[in-house]
Amino acid sequence: MSLVDPRAIIDPSAVLGDGVQVGPWTVIGPDTVIGAGTVIHSHVVIRGLTTIGENNRIFQFSTIGEDTPDLKYKGEATRLEIGDNNTIREGVTIHRGTIQDQGLTSIGSNNLLMAYVHIGHDCVVGDNCILVNNASLAGHVHVGDWAIISGYALIHQFVSIGAHSFTGAAAYLTQDLPAYVMAAGSPAEAKTINAEGLKRRGFDREAIAAIKQGFKILYRQGYGLQEAIGLLETLAREQPTVKLLVDSVRASSRGILR
Repeated sequence: MSLVDPRAIIDPSAVLGDGVQVGPWTVIGPDTVIGAGTVIHSHVVIRGLTTIGENNRIFQFSTIGEDTPDLKYKGEATRLEIGDNNTIREGVTIHRGTIQDQGLTSIGSNNLLMAYVHIGHDCVVGDNCILVNNASLAGHVHVGDWAIISGYALIHQFVSIGAHSFTGAAAYLTQDLPAYVMAAGSPAEAKTINAEGLKRRGFDREAIAAIKQGFKILYRQGYGLQEAIGLLETLAREQPTVKLLVDSVRASSRGILR
């Protein structure tokens, strides 16, 4: 049984799972699916082909699944998919995809999107990420698992943010940030590895030391990129946690911060 405030406006075609709570003056449009246990506070707008998983919390004045303002968008039936156990705080905006990409914006599970975060069209956000107040992702940005993007950070279109990375406050990224790396500044520069975050997630000393060594190979020892990649691959054979760093560098299409 769902608990819907009588002042909410729910389209008859919307599907609400067991235990969904909807606050007053919230609008849920046609063709939306809301998973069991999700709590939606007042003054939220959810529309489009939007699927939201279970046990999410969506706070007031958020707009979820809106049409993108991308000038190429002509009203096509694109989608937004959100996983489970996410917290979406006040004033967050998340836009659906465009047919110029996969037609899909995707948010994983167990993420915290703080107040006024913006996630643009065709973004892909993994699991266990934190986006702090006013962080903004332009279109087509990919964010790996466990990444932290600090307040007022701006991420350029098509940039990839690596898993376990940390983006500093008010940073501006126009190139890809490799896994594990901490970036700061505007324009952003790679500073060190996210050692504190890795400790909190249970990485042992040996793994963290190997990742630090990988960072030095990539950023501090004067190697060309291809030479550095070769050395990182050798290191990854000895310490498998380095493979994530190697893979994120190899997969870069915009070039990494360097």
